[in-house]
Amino acid sequence: MSAPSSTPATGGTFSRRLGTPSLVLFGLAYMLPLAVFTTYGIVTETTDGHIAGAYLVTTVAMLFTAYSYANMTRAYPSAGSAYTFTQRTFGRHLGFLTGWTLLLDYLVLPLLNYLMIGTYLNAAFPAIPLWVWVVASMLLVTVLNVIGITLVSSVNVALIGVQIVFVVVFVGTAIAYLSGAADPVDILAPFFEPGLNPGLIVAGSAMLALAFLGFDAVSTLSEEAKDATRSIPRAIILTTVIGGLIFIVTAWVASLVFPDFANFENVDSAAKDIMLRIGGTALFTFFTAAYVAGSFASGITSQASVSRILFAMGRDGQLPRTVFGRIHPRFRTPFIAIIIVGLIGAFGALFLPLDIVASVISFGALVAFGFVNAAVIKLYWIDRRKRGTKAVFAYLVAPLIGLGMTIWLWTSLSSTTLIAGAIWVAIGIVLLAVLTGGFRRKPPVVDFREEESPVIADDELEGVQR
Repeated sequence: MSAPSSTPATGGTFSRRLGTPSLVLFGLAYMLPLAVFTTYGIVTETTDGHIAGAYLVTTVAMLFTAYSYANMTRAYPSAGSAYTFTQRTFGRHLGFLTGWTLLLDYLVLPLLNYLMIGTYLNAAFPAIPLWVWVVASMLLVTVLNVIGITLVSSVNVALIGVQIVFVVVFVGTAIAYLSGAADPVDILAPFFEPGLNPGLIVAGSAMLALAFLGFDAVSTLSEEAKDATRSIPRAIILTTVIGGLIFIVTAWVASLVFPDFANFENVDSAAKDIMLRIGGTALFTFFTAAYVAGSFASGITSQASVSRILFAMGRDGQLPRTVFGRIHPRFRTPFIAIIIVGLIGAFGALFLPLDIVASVISFGALVAFGFVNAAVIKLYWIDRRKRGTKAVFAYLVAPLIGLGMTIWLWTSLSSTTLIAGAIWVAIGIVLLAVLTGGFRRKPPVVDFREEESPVIADDELEGVQR
């Protein structure tokens, strides 16, 4: 439903239009089915050629975390995602810091998409500078997001379709190539080989956490889902399962056809070598078109999600409300937040290297994932005292496994990434201190119910937490 023009520019509500299929498409578009090739060369080198094994480990870890997201969404079907889950379960200060950490990966992910669009289009049309492609893609994505989430959902259907068609063609072409190979192929080699240091696979898995932000992105659309308590949890699980399978299969096949990864011409564009080997210029051209289309889809959805996180924090007063807490009176979208995210992404894409961008996104994702797993235990097992066979698994065993695997992956990130992430968290702590007068006051808490005054009183919050 569209809001009347008299609706205030600040506050307001979103339109509930998205069902489970649209939410799954949104999550898959955010994950980018062809994201395997974004960090393929870097992770293949890190894992000594066992990227498929790294994706398998990451998918298992993310399934437990996605299950925790699904359970927390049933309790708090709000637009704030891990920000809301932590805030309502552990209190306002940790909620703020979780939201701040999420901003790190959400702000950087559009940057990653702009960077990859520019990289591949510049390779295809070298006469046009990379920065031109970056700026053009940012402008298009920003305009689409300002117009509205319904258009974003419609665009995603077409862009995801192009990627799925390419994956099918790629796998088919690879099978044909392998069937004619003179040497025998070890189909398990991309997963694990005797003598391999398992730590290499874990190090690669830690970098791949960024590929699974799609299920977190789905949870940010709770205020725009038709039946949030049912459709959001389903979409979270389906997005993780479908996306994980696509990643594993694609990485496995790519490793089989190009096992000599040391011969990549450029690790940032390793897909070019793979496509040219098995399908020539025609397959590489098709890949470039499909990948750029997918990056646009991911850019659209990632920018949509981070703008809603910023809106949640702006409406809360934890960021300037007059800037981030505003909804466009006609399009019903947080338009200022969308524009700011676009500008940050385009600027960063021109100056930051791919490996640093990918690792920093994983840092923020894994921190948020850890808090959500812990929140399930605190909310359901400790506070609500849920018991029984199903409760033991859902609210204790599963989130403990998810938390443990998340910490395992997080500690496997490079020292450079951990330092960069720590600096970002330190900035958040300073900002929190300013907002709370040196931690003497509690940060304001957003109420995601659809009403004009979004702030919950202290006694209401305590009642919710009890």
